Amino acid sequence: MQDDKRLDEIAGFYATLMAAAAKSADPRLERVFKLVPRQAFFPPGPWQVMTGERYHTTPSADPIYLYQNALVALDAEQGINNGEPHLHARWIGAVAPQPGETVVHIGAGTGYYSALLSVLVLPGGTVTAFEIQPALAAAAKLNLEPFENATTVSGDAVTLPVPAADLIYVNAGVVAPPVEWLRAMKPNARMIFPWRPTDNIGITLLIKRASDSFAVTPLLPSYFIPCVGASAAPEGSTPPTHTSAWATRSLHLKRDTNPDDTATAVYADIWLSSKTID
Repeated sequence: MQDDKRLDEIAGFYATLMAAAAKSADPRLERVFKLVPRQAFFPPGPWQVMTGERYHTTPSADPIYLYQNALVALDAEQGINNGEPHLHARWIGAVAPQPGETVVHIGAGTGYYSALLSVLVLPGGTVTAFEIQPALAAAAKLNLEPFENATTVSGDAVTLPVPAADLIYVNAGVVAPPVEWLRAMKPNARMIFPWRPTDNIGITLLIKRASDSFAVTPLLPSYFIPCVGASAAPEGSTPPTHTSAWATRSLHLKRDTNPDDTATAVYADIWLSSKTID
């Protein structure tokens, strides 16, 4: 009983810190970070915690070691981790999931952040969690069973159909979002993803659909493992410089409008611009 009380206290403080990191006034965020137990999304410990670009083994299987702002390995050999909680709290605060919304989570891992999103869109909302690694997808499916509005898809979200969504939450680095993801965005939908146009540029982009174009807000630096099928620039692309990447304010489909002198990056089907959408 004492151990349960101790863990509850630590999880509560973790939730308080995550809510502060989210930079959001939504009181649900603190509750959801406390409600969803992070340890339920890992195999039994000890665990591998990433610090200083290498893994360190926790002293024991005590779940208190998971309630910190740390990357924890899901597959250490492949460098796949359960993402940094502060960063995800900031992302969740920025995209502001609302009850009744439809969410697509790409790169779900074992489902921890899918679970958080699924609670935030209750009542009436759903989460479809894509995971390309079969073992992780199987774990996510099992872990998400208590979350009845969450569905796990084992497969590649770049090639599989993506359902229409109010929010697309991407946890793998992409050179440019595939057109199919953009088409899946409902009116006023948001997409958040780690933009990795070059090896030395990694930026969280928040995209909001505005008719046939998309408003873009660069949020903060972020580096994720590459997204299979969307991490290599097509031949003939024009990548951004570090300065122009951070100056990006909109995204356009080439089928609708051609790149102009405001372009910050140009790809096969889309281009990004420093032009602000009204």
